[in-house]
This record gives sequence, structure tokens and C-alpha cells, in this order.
Amino acid sequence: MPSAQAPEVPRLLLTIPQAAQSLGLSRAKLYLLLAQQKGPPVIRFGRSVRISINSLQKWITEQENASL
Repeated sequence: MPSAQAPEVPRLLLTIPQAAQSLGLSRAKLYLLLAQQKGPPVIRFGRSVRISINSLQKWITEQENASL
């Protein structure tokens, strides 16, 4: 009898390395943008820093519009 696996839940929050990979940027570049307050908004949980998928998509759209 196969074991029932719970369906995979999509991530709502990304770590900095995950967000950088999604953007096709190096971790260092994304950390630099965040330090300069030019990157996407972050959410802090103590020492953990995460970026929401929605914030990342909104930030990308803002970058596209700013370059027009």
C-alpha cells in the first residue's frame, strides 16, 4: 500500500539566496541592494530575513516601470 504524502505547499517566503537565485543575481549583489535599500522589502523574524513572493514580484514590476 503506497504511503499518502501531503501535497507540497508552495513557499510564500524566500531566503536571500533563494530570492537571488530566482532573480538570476548573486547573493552578494542582492545583499548589496538590500544594504543600499534598493532591493525588495524584507521580513525579519529575529535574525532570519525573508522576502515574500508577492513583494518580490511587485519589486520586479517597479524595476521594469522605472526603466521605461
